[in-house]
Amino acid sequence: MNLRRTPPTARRSWRGGLACALLCGLSPTAGAQTFELSGEKALVALTKDGQRTRIGAVFFEPQGQGTARFRVQMDPAVMRDHFLSMREFKCLPAVQEISCFVPYPYAQPGTVSPGQFAWLEHSLLFFFKQPADFGAKLWNGIIFKFSLTPTGLVGKPQAVDLNRIGVPPDKLDEPPYGPFDRDDFTPGARWVQELRIE
Repeated sequence: MNLRRTPPTARRSWRGGLACALLCGLSPTAGAQTFELSGEKALVALTKDGQRTRIGAVFFEPQGQGTARFRVQMDPAVMRDHFLSMREFKCLPAVQEISCFVPYPYAQPGTVSPGQFAWLEHSLLFFFKQPADFGAKLWNGIIFKFSLTPTGLVGKPQAVDLNRIGVPPDKLDEPPYGPFDRDDFTPGARWVQELRIE
């Protein structure tokens, strides 16, 4: 019986290619972007009508070992001034629902690291209201739960009561809204469906 065998040169070529693939880190996802917590990133709201609106920016400053300091800046040309309950808020207007930014009012570390975005989430608090409503309804609070993707951070809205931060927390170095202080919204309930940093 005549068995065909792979020539030694072909075997060496195949093994060399496999070794290169392993050493060079080639994989089905090779070449995919890796999001870095560094520099200026766009802060984008994805709304129920499918629109993407750049509402501001987040500035990251690496601190080493994967940690970065951050600073949030809203775009005043997009986030319009609304005077509610004797206070001025920056709000994203819409016919269906108005989303207003609430700056976190206390000192906080202002740092993030992969998988640790709690302080960033607390720096992007909002509340929602109907256009005909008067006053700031802080019990209608929104916090965005962020997760890391290859192209950026994606935040899903969760419900919180912003009246809770009406007084300083006992420990300023611990985020006041933990996992048990938040509730998921029904999908599609909020006008801002996602908040992205990219």
